[in-house]
Amino acid sequence: MSNSNLAHAEAVVRKALLNVHSYDVSVDLRHVQDLQQPGFPTRSTISFAAAVEGTGTFLDFLGLSVESVELNGTQLDVAQAFDGARIHLPALAHENVVTVHATAAYSSSGEGLHRFVDPADGEVYSYTQYEPADARRVFANFEQPDLKAPFTFHVTAPAAWEVASNQSVDSFTSLEENTVGQWDFAPTLPISTYITTLLAGPYFRAEDSFCMTFTADSAQPGTTLHIPLAAYCRASLAENFDSAAIFAVTKAGLQYFNELFDYPYPFGKYDQAFVPEYNLGAMENPGLVTFTESYIHASRATDTQYQQRANTIMHEMAHMWFGDLVTMSWWDDLWLKESFADFMGHLAVADATDWGPKSWTLFASRRKTWAYVQDQLPTTHPIVANIAHLEAAKQNFDGITYAKGASVLKQLVAYVGQDAFIAGARAYFRAHAFSNTTLNDLLLPLSDATGRNLSSWAASWLQTAGISTLSGELDTRDGKITDFTIIQEAIDPVTGQAALRPHRLGVGLYNLDQTGALVRTNAVLVDVVGARTAVPELTGQNAPALLLLNDDDHSYAKVRLDARSLQTALTHLNRMVDPLARSLVWSALWNATRDAVLPAEHYVRAVCAHARGEADIALLQSVADNAVFALSHYCPQAARGRVRQTLLAAVVSHLNAAAPGSDEQLVWARTLAALGRGTDDAVPPIRALLDGSGVPDGLQVDSALRWLLWEALAARGQATFVELDAELAAQVTAQTRASRVRAGASLPDADVKAQAWASAVADVVLTNELLSATVEGFKIGNSSLLAPYAEPYFAALNNIWEERSIEIAARLVRGLFPGHQDLTPGNNPLAHPVLVRTDAWLATNSQASSGLRRLVVEQRDHLLRALTAQAAGVETLTN
Repeated sequence: MSNSNLAHAEAVVRKALLNVHSYDVSVDLRHVQDLQQPGFPTRSTISFAAAVEGTGTFLDFLGLSVESVELNGTQLDVAQAFDGARIHLPALAHENVVTVHATAAYSSSGEGLHRFVDPADGEVYSYTQYEPADARRVFANFEQPDLKAPFTFHVTAPAAWEVASNQSVDSFTSLEENTVGQWDFAPTLPISTYITTLLAGPYFRAEDSFCMTFTADSAQPGTTLHIPLAAYCRASLAENFDSAAIFAVTKAGLQYFNELFDYPYPFGKYDQAFVPEYNLGAMENPGLVTFTESYIHASRATDTQYQQRANTIMHEMAHMWFGDLVTMSWWDDLWLKESFADFMGHLAVADATDWGPKSWTLFASRRKTWAYVQDQLPTTHPIVANIAHLEAAKQNFDGITYAKGASVLKQLVAYVGQDAFIAGARAYFRAHAFSNTTLNDLLLPLSDATGRNLSSWAASWLQTAGISTLSGELDTRDGKITDFTIIQEAIDPVTGQAALRPHRLGVGLYNLDQTGALVRTNAVLVDVVGARTAVPELTGQNAPALLLLNDDDHSYAKVRLDARSLQTALTHLNRMVDPLARSLVWSALWNATRDAVLPAEHYVRAVCAHARGEADIALLQSVADNAVFALSHYCPQAARGRVRQTLLAAVVSHLNAAAPGSDEQLVWARTLAALGRGTDDAVPPIRALLDGSGVPDGLQVDSALRWLLWEALAARGQATFVELDAELAAQVTAQTRASRVRAGASLPDADVKAQAWASAVADVVLTNELLSATVEGFKIGNSSLLAPYAEPYFAALNNIWEERSIEIAARLVRGLFPGHQDLTPGNNPLAHPVLVRTDAWLATNSQASSGLRRLVVEQRDHLLRALTAQAAGVETLTN
């Protein structure tokens, strides 16, 4: 194991030894605009106590060099102290002060301090991103979440720039004839290294403020809270920066969470920065939250996209309490912040914004789908995971930790009641403010508040892996239900043992009314326990047209529709009135398609028949995306052409029929572009949208949509470099540049693919965003173009993992896996050459990094699932 890959066992030892008093950190970015400079000076002064005098420990630092290390007034021999990842500190006193002068590297991968050159105006921007352990790329520190301390930051940068950090500016000093400035920030409250942050560049800044007074029945009656607000974006995006809308959501969230948690927001100001080439959706740095700037829409966006931004704003704000105020001790309890933030973000959007119940439809159609996919991989894990080291921690920011955890919390709230749940959370904050916690630290106040011992619930839901499948065993006579039993099947893939979980869920009975609408006519709430749960409340009821398990989406499980309900869904789904119920039925159909229970063609035809006019745009976008994916991955090659024609005709028809200027219209236009990558039949309508000859009334064919259309044409060989360059010249932005790279790499030309492969694998000059664009474009192509790269992929894996940062390596390992394959003669998925080659690599690389093996195993499973679905489709065609 590399010494940069901190093990949990090492962190436990260091935590027992150290008590960190404070950090004082200086970062010198005065030459950041000189792109020939690979790094920048950084200084850390750390005051800390050691429990055992005379023992040693180490600091973490990943950078270009260490110039000096002074421990308690003595200069250490740098050659002996620094091994490339750790600075070893020998013979500690009881109280210690260490100062490290070093040179850190500018990042182009989004890890550490990222430097970005705006192609629109040539301006240089920088920001930091650390989670889980990249603060050590900017300054020497004790890089683990349970060694909290106050931080005082000092930044030297061009004087005209905006510079920000977790705290407000304490003082500013002009240097070098006012061309350079030094910003000295106030000390933070005790926080973990991974949520410290710096921002420096010619950013546009908007300002506002929030004020509230706590009511008489709160824990701090009459207390007035005043929070300065700021929002940042690149100067070239300022004209599209809807800061007023961002501040409106921010204020609604601050009001909501301060009242809900009854613990005042503790971190002073609340800044939000929207930054380029960001690897995440956002990061909860207290006092300065960072977001991907893709949330700033220069082109037409749907209401759902704005809702998703609001959800992310609320998610990060919930972290101020769950994660920043109270932080997990180690990454195995990552769920203590991410699961809660995911749930609380959706709850806040539902309760405190105009999107209301749409928040839970978005949750059901997007977040839970992510969880269901992740939880069926061979690498799934319990929500409370066993994280042995930092490399494993990096990969556990996944659908289990976020969406499954949030789903389980949603069920817990349904089980114990929201008031009791929030009372437990309030007690948790008061007991553990500014400290670190584990699972039991949360279960105790929740158990006290709810009056229930939650240890068995935690064992069932948090400490087992895998997903339950629920189906109904329905007996009827003369149109009446004589017996109904819920069947639960669940195996923990980690242990191989049964993992039957308690579920509180609704059972909804749906029928067609006199107008033809599919409406709920009855419902019961059931506690499912064990493998079989009888539901006597339904005995004697009229047999419904559709029976929906997990109605209202309280629980987390795959749901199978019985034969009659499936037939009703496939024929009348567009008549189901309730959007959440529609979402749950679509989810059941999609899970059945992924599991090769429902032929992919049936799902695609359902989308063709029932998605038109869908009012919930989040749901519409999901099912449209699923249809395109099912066509290309799950539909057997023999049927694909016919199914593609059916889907293309429906998409064009729905596009032309959609209300002018509506979100639905935009979704169908985007779907046309996505579908167009796979067929020349889409070229004429795409060309007509681009040249203006066939644009439906109200559709804005703006920059974002135009590039989706150009990417489709390029993938079919129907665009030239000259055309793509002309489109880029019309508007040069970071987004259009990435689109140009993606479109260019997708051209079906052997030389183009060779160049894209070399740029991604051999070269190291591409930034994270341009690397992803190159890989995405490269993957688009027919099998004859891409087949020659299967063997080079497996040959390059170990070098990629050893030579690239974990972020970039993971993008390459996932993105370049030859996973888009068709069944070979004989229709045996396990005999497919790529699957066989993957198994051979895994067998001969048993000692490879666990993180690398995990990614390869996951890609193998995605391929096997696709081939299995194709095989099932072939069997359906044969029969």
